[in-house]
Amino acid sequence: MSYQPFDLTGKVALVTGGNRGIGLGMAAAMAQAGADIAIWGTNEANNEKAVAELSGHGVKAQAWNVNVADEAAVSAAFEDTVKEMGRVDSVFANAGIGKLAGTFADMDTQAYRDVLAVNLDGVFFTLRAAAKHMVARAENGDPGGSLVGIASLAAIEGAARNQHYAATKGAVVSMMKSIAVEHARYGVRANAILPGWIATDMTAGAQGSDVFETKVITRVPARRWGEPEDFGGIAVYLTSNASTYHSGDLFVIDGAYSIF
Repeated sequence: MSYQPFDLTGKVALVTGGNRGIGLGMAAAMAQAGADIAIWGTNEANNEKAVAELSGHGVKAQAWNVNVADEAAVSAAFEDTVKEMGRVDSVFANAGIGKLAGTFADMDTQAYRDVLAVNLDGVFFTLRAAAKHMVARAENGDPGGSLVGIASLAAIEGAARNQHYAATKGAVVSMMKSIAVEHARYGVRANAILPGWIATDMTAGAQGSDVFETKVITRVPARRWGEPEDFGGIAVYLTSNASTYHSGDLFVIDGAYSIF
């Protein structure tokens, strides 16, 4: 038999915030590689569109309306996801928000708490439920699993007027490293993905801005915005058997922007 490490047939991937943007880009690639896909999102119309697109690749796809900042909702949704999908082999904690909040000195406390609730608490609640599932499975003789936190370049670079967002992403990086060390004995790996400037709804205000294009995008060595599809390959890799010994790492996907 030929070496086929990227064949995801029989695997189930859960993507939070998977109904658009980077989340959908990852989900679509994994579906095309054969994985069944569970989507968590809060917009029903986007959920339905995503399921229709993913199902078109010949795999099972299902969506749940889940606010990841709600601990009880996450626990219930994860239990239902396992019940409906049979298992969960990889989880991409991708759901996140950004809130413009002015200067740091004048940053609104509620904006800070809202961003932390989704971007940090939501990742914690989601991955904790997934880890519990994977550890229990390992203890029953079925080890393995992949946990992925979607962070940002803001985790490793200064993000002026975005300290609340940066704090959550830096925390996600540290969380993934800790998860990796604790869960390696169960065959569960944990990694973080750090996107650069990606054309999504979150960056819609900057797209098309002459000032932003001139001062920022021209500094991207790849000479373009990143696209959601640019995250498909890393998602397939992290779900696949090719990555079973790759844990505790940071995958920077930014067109070489951060090193230029």
